[in-house]
Amino acid sequence: MTPNRPYLLRALYDWIGDNDMTPHILVDAGFPGVEVPDQAVQKGKVILNIDQAAVRDLQLGNDWLTFSARFSGRSFNVSVPVEAVLAIYSKENGQGMMFAQEDGSDSPEDPDGGPGPNMPRRPHLTVVK
Repeated sequence: MTPNRPYLLRALYDWIGDNDMTPHILVDAGFPGVEVPDQAVQKGKVILNIDQAAVRDLQLGNDWLTFSARFSGRSFNVSVPVEAVLAIYSKENGQGMMFAQEDGSDSPEDPDGGPGPNMPRRPHLTVVK
């Protein structure tokens, strides 16, 4: 199946806007392909206001999120791979969604083949007679 993140981004963007709130996204600025102003990056991440009043030509595609906005009075074309979006939320009340980091693996296992650190071990039962 195709990734659900772009669909969730669009749905939450609409939901936040329909409730007269301001949608913001949290982006991993170190992700390959992210183009944001350097002065907006803090600790490797950037928070972007994607409200209709704050941006121009917003495109929420399946692979990329693009728009034009002003930063410190200068226009900048922002381009963000959808995989780099870590969260979308309302500025006013913080409601929204954080996205899980996708590492390309299909199961939550560690490199040694066992369950990951947050996964419980499979129960072991012994027959007692």
